[in-house]
Amino acid sequence: MRIGFVGTGAITEAMVTGIVGAGLGVTEIHVSPRNREIAARLASRFPSVRIAKDNQKVVDAADILFLAIRPQIAEEVIGGLTFRKDQTVVSVVAATDRSKLLSWIKENVNLTQAIPLPFVAEREGVTAIYPPHAEIAAIFAALGSAVECETKEEYDLLAVASALMGTYFGILDRATSWMAQKGMASEKARAYLAPLFARLAQTAVRTGQTPLDILRREFSTPGGLNEQMFEDFHRSGGSQALIGALERVLERVRG
Repeated sequence: MRIGFVGTGAITEAMVTGIVGAGLGVTEIHVSPRNREIAARLASRFPSVRIAKDNQKVVDAADILFLAIRPQIAEEVIGGLTFRKDQTVVSVVAATDRSKLLSWIKENVNLTQAIPLPFVAEREGVTAIYPPHAEIAAIFAALGSAVECETKEEYDLLAVASALMGTYFGILDRATSWMAQKGMASEKARAYLAPLFARLAQTAVRTGQTPLDILRREFSTPGGLNEQMFEDFHRSGGSQALIGALERVLERVRG
């Protein structure tokens, strides 16, 4: 199997790293030359990686083609390429409607959209794909796990959910900064909070059938500090601000 990547950014580097280590039977990985530093680094690390002369050469060589382009330049780049009929194409272009992608491709390809996250490099990612596609799902399952969306509405909601990553780190940053202002070394604050948050996430995964509100209550003694923290957060508009931000990102995703 030969895989190609049009666009050689951070997500391409993460995916290539994960794919090479996943034992998927990929014989060649053709990458775009646009980001010379990343392309050269991948070629030097992995014998299966080939740096193509240009993007069209990537398209021509690939059995499965990944479009990993910034949305700001996606129309220009994709519109200048010639695709094969029934070619398997996976778009990881953020916040770009499927109908737009097909109008730029101008060929009857088998198009799947995906939202790979950086953790695919360690094969610990969770990737949303739409529509369901057994071969593409198998690739992302080898890079962690795959969630196949039955509808565009489901896919859009997971795209919004993936936008919470920065907020997650932002909360850690604000909390550690507050602790540092109170006199604790920020490194020590982080050494405590980061594993705490990691264990909470692992608990949510392990107890997948337990409603999250029940978990919140189980981790909040009545009248205790955890209960006080959440109620203060909620009364101060935290929940409303979060939902408002989710709604605005959804509007952007839907165009």
